[in-house]
Amino acid sequence: MNSRSATVLAGLAGVRGWQEDLYRDLHEHPELSHQEHRTAGIVAKRLRATGFSVHAGIGGTGVVGVLRGGDGPTVLLRADMDALPIREATGLPYASTGTASDAAGDEVPVMHACGHDVHVACLLGAAQLLADAVEHWNGTLIALFQPAEEVGDGARAMVDDRLGELFPTVDVALGQHVLPAPAGVVGTRSGPVLSAADSMRIIVHGRGGHGSMPQATVDPVVLAAMIVVRLQTVISRETVPGEPAVLTVGRIAAGTKSNVIADHAVLELNVRTYSEATRTAILDAIRRIVVAECQASRSPKDPEFELFDRFPLTANDSDATARVAAAFVGYFGERSVVLPMQTASEDFSDIPTALGVPYTYWGFGGIDPDVYRRAELAGRVSEDVPVNHSAVFAPVIQPTLDTKTEALVVAALAWL
Repeated sequence: MNSRSATVLAGLAGVRGWQEDLYRDLHEHPELSHQEHRTAGIVAKRLRATGFSVHAGIGGTGVVGVLRGGDGPTVLLRADMDALPIREATGLPYASTGTASDAAGDEVPVMHACGHDVHVACLLGAAQLLADAVEHWNGTLIALFQPAEEVGDGARAMVDDRLGELFPTVDVALGQHVLPAPAGVVGTRSGPVLSAADSMRIIVHGRGGHGSMPQATVDPVVLAAMIVVRLQTVISRETVPGEPAVLTVGRIAAGTKSNVIADHAVLELNVRTYSEATRTAILDAIRRIVVAECQASRSPKDPEFELFDRFPLTANDSDATARVAAAFVGYFGERSVVLPMQTASEDFSDIPTALGVPYTYWGFGGIDPDVYRRAELAGRVSEDVPVNHSAVFAPVIQPTLDTKTEALVVAALAWL
């Protein structure tokens, strides 16, 4: 173990108490994307008490803390803060029972079903430990708390709000996420690690009429069905075998009654890719197929396309990843593993990309190791282990919080 890491982390026992309490509080009081006012206030207050200079309200509800420890590299550590419109079913004593108005004005339940409460608590803990031991490192530490990761525009909002003007040139940006893996394990991976994601809304037009006289109509339901079938060939016949990609049609809507042929249909689909070339090729193929099927069906109007909820590719810098991986092996030993590629998506990389700095993003487990081991032995991991965005996803408090806090400190000290 690196002696500086050991020195800084010697204070972990003193942090653990308030950190666990804070995690429970954040879990019980989740906030939707762009509504993280209470969370941001807690973060800003604790950072100021720890000795950071604080910039609040960046990109709406984002918070940035800066701690200067003399000449040296600048390291950015990032945590996301927002929750999801899910009704919690964990049964925990600190489970969320709250609701909020979403962006459309609808009242929805709210839950930290993706572990962002863990991220906030652990980055605050790491910030405390590094501030308390500032004499043992040199450089500048940036603790960045980002809003609205779940809707994919929180990182960009912070960048557009002059984020880069708040601190010196950054040398590396570091991000991480809790995953449905055994708590105590951390995983790194060089190159693409999280997919790019694109959602597309498509409106195809028909000619409505009575269900008994289909010859006088252009049926958009049949048209939509043909599009769905043909889209299945994009992955199987238009992408290179072995190139990871996913295309899912998640929604089709048309009509109001069984004997009425509608005048339009709406399809919503989602694409996951790991290279910009494949991303562009699949989106182009979707447009080509939709236009062609509309022409084949004598659609009276051209189809309409709308891209939304777009997430960038997360592709880890090889040098930065190797440096973090080596530090993790030195500290965690066999608990440091290779992270498989994930089909989930993130907007974290928008920040280092805009700043023009290398980055690496790792994963860590949040499932009770005994629970995970039993599920693994029974061949029931997919059935018995809760995953992110599930109503029963709640990382076990320990060793999850300790491991993530340790990982943040160890990774930062690989530069500072």
